[in-house]
Amino acid sequence: MTLEELLMGGALGAGLLTLVQLSPVKINPWTRLGKLLRRLWTAFCRSLNAEVLTELATLRTGQQETRQTLEEHIALSDRREADSYRASILHFNVELIERRPHTREDFIEILSDIDHYERYCESHPNYENNRAVCAIANIKRVYAVRMEKGDFAQ
Repeated sequence: MTLEELLMGGALGAGLLTLVQLSPVKINPWTRLGKLLRRLWTAFCRSLNAEVLTELATLRTGQQETRQTLEEHIALSDRREADSYRASILHFNVELIERRPHTREDFIEILSDIDHYERYCESHPNYENNRAVCAIANIKRVYAVRMEKGDFAQ
């Protein structure tokens, strides 16, 4: 048999299968053939791209690790900044207790620090906040008294 005869016989057989119904259930051989070809093509493409897919998976893993490390550094930086605000608040309160004079601008600056500190404490409920509560209350009280009397340092 020659190649031409094989192709002709295959084409004739495929044509007959599409025209003749073999059972009450319709079977479309072209759909099955298409699914088979799609699976073969997918497997072929994956084998060609296996190295790239492996490298991509490695890069994704590295990216996740980098993201986690970055988030940890940001959290640590935010905590250090909150600690710095708290230290500033406590230091300012000590100066008030020692009766050192402060300008209105000094109070505005420390009240800004208090706002930042309180926002951090609200968004991080596990952060130890009890160290500055009394100092903040005292600073706000002294500021209110100074505002009422108008006796800020010049």
